[in-house]
Amino acid sequence: MTRVPPVPVPPVPGPPASSPLNRVVVAPSGFKESLSARAAADAIAAGVRRVLPAAGIDVIPLVDGGEGTATALAAATGGRLVELAATGPVGDRVGTHFALLGTPGTAVDTAVVEMAAVAGLSLVPRALRDPGATTTYGVGELIRAALDTGVRRVLVGCGDSGTSDGGAGALQALGARLLDADGFELPPGGRELVRLARVDPAGLDPRLKDTELLVACNPFNVLCGERGVARVFGPQKGATPAQVEELSAGLENWARVLVRDLGVVGTDLRTGPGTGASGGLGAGLAAVGARLLPRFDVLLDHLDLDARLARADLVLTAEGALDHQTPRGKVPAEVARRAKLHGRPVLALAGTLGEGAYDVPGVDACHGIMPAPMALSDALVRAAELLTDATERALRMIVLGSRLPGGAARTPGTQAASADAGPADAGPADAAPADAAPADAAPAEAGPADAAEAVSGTQRPSSVR
Repeated sequence: MTRVPPVPVPPVPGPPASSPLNRVVVAPSGFKESLSARAAADAIAAGVRRVLPAAGIDVIPLVDGGEGTATALAAATGGRLVELAATGPVGDRVGTHFALLGTPGTAVDTAVVEMAAVAGLSLVPRALRDPGATTTYGVGELIRAALDTGVRRVLVGCGDSGTSDGGAGALQALGARLLDADGFELPPGGRELVRLARVDPAGLDPRLKDTELLVACNPFNVLCGERGVARVFGPQKGATPAQVEELSAGLENWARVLVRDLGVVGTDLRTGPGTGASGGLGAGLAAVGARLLPRFDVLLDHLDLDARLARADLVLTAEGALDHQTPRGKVPAEVARRAKLHGRPVLALAGTLGEGAYDVPGVDACHGIMPAPMALSDALVRAAELLTDATERALRMIVLGSRLPGGAARTPGTQAASADAGPADAGPADAAPADAAPADAAPAEAGPADAAEAVSGTQRPSSVR
């Protein structure tokens, strides 16, 4: 038999010398219970370097009020973390922290309390995930500890919570008494709120009156109603359908009693924007004078995000799941919105691509990170590796598109999707300080519009509709 010699395979060439992608911004959220925003950003940057080794990469891990917020803002402002112990969501003592913001040599007047650092879902063991029993008592303890430092402003970051008590625990830690019809103090947990008869505010920390209390929250989250926080997020925290209804009834009663006994005026505690943040913590703090503010308006100014996006040729963002919830205050949607103000193309990476993934305004293309179906436990462990590999695959497609005649066979204005397979529940999912690497200027003949056309040059495959 005549032996056929092997056909030599030429090496895969790198990007063209005049690549339009000389400056890449990496601005992801974290992947819940898997990667912090810092870890996600580093994984994406590693994938970018495989394809575009000469590109300038500006790494901006983004905070949304959840895990990592205090650390990120302390680093961004030259502040520091204060470590202490406080009551965790299931009642035991946990190591936690808050941040004191400021630049070296200046007086500190702002503290950041990250509710997830003391009442986050990651602090609730899986066997104990009962949002009817968990408490925000530790959040109130952190606020009091921050006030002990003499600050005049406390910023509370909401996100990644493991509670649904309406902030009742936080108010108890701040000195309020929550009483049942017989005058006994309510035990912790959202399920007890249906028995609330009266709130006694006489013991509230008097320093609250002289403190600017701000809550950075998702304005789409409301306390009560069909889109109330118990119905939307209760199941994610372990609530059964019956518990969801119990929690919803308790939060309705909570709002009613707070308005009556604390004389709340000018704020709709039931359906006002942000009242449902972190299991209703927004409503509880609003009742004692806090202002509820859209989280990105409060948090992203510290990172100079808009100016950094304006300098990008391509923007990469990411989160654990890209779906119909993403436009409702999630990081990729906010990054895309701001990037589009400067005409920058946006590629979103995600653990899973769910319903609505292709309809996120401002996202030109999305790419799932899993190359094949796998167990959720494996995806969580391998999240960084999967994210790096997916970034490389996506960028190689973009580089290929830029080499095609005319830039790509494209459909301007539509979003492309990548069909990496993966089970719908297998999405790995906070923030850390941002540090940016300055990038070289892009050549005049190869601008970000070229990259945008390459990104949007693939039709959606039918297998992922």
